[in-house]
Amino acid sequence: MTGKPSRAAIPTIVTVPTKQDRRRELRARRRTIAASRDLPADGRRIADHALALIRSVTPGEADEPMGYASRTSPPTITLYEPLPVEPDVSALLHEAYALGIRVIVPITLPDLDLDWAQWSPDGLGEPLGKDAVADVTVAFIPGLSVDDSGTRMGQGGGCYDRTLPRIGSGAPVVCVLHPGEDHTVPALPREAHDVPVDGVLTADGLRWVD
Repeated sequence: MTGKPSRAAIPTIVTVPTKQDRRRELRARRRTIAASRDLPADGRRIADHALALIRSVTPGEADEPMGYASRTSPPTITLYEPLPVEPDVSALLHEAYALGIRVIVPITLPDLDLDWAQWSPDGLGEPLGKDAVADVTVAFIPGLSVDDSGTRMGQGGGCYDRTLPRIGSGAPVVCVLHPGEDHTVPALPREAHDVPVDGVLTADGLRWVD
């Protein structure tokens, strides 16, 4: 007996979100989170957590008052001037400077690589060169999100992908996020040039990546 011909199974098409798709989602999430937060209060907590980290990784300073101005080689950190919806690191900029910590901030070059200049409340110093990050104590960097494995998603220019390999191996790289932007699932896409971060800093505290 001849049976009814079977139809071939129609394959299920699974659409995998691209980096651009994920970035759009994360930007939208950031706008929502930023609108719900007290950003100046978060900024003060971020500064407290960051300064505690700097104390912990600076030899001889963990149990002493944080006065670095008289030291011949004060700690150096990378930081940045935040955009309106980014975590507010303004308090950290000013408090670190007041304590004598050397703060360098990025200057974006035409090829989207980063030069660096020393920050002060009065403005920026002369460009220091791309390799100025080689001897930083801690690198605090921006981003949109980090997943459990330390994969970071930035704004898409690749500026920090070029810079992070220049940072000395002993300096922790810490991405500053809003609460709710860490532990992102599903995992973020990581390409060969993407450098994972060592930690995530939010107003709620510091998480080290395992």
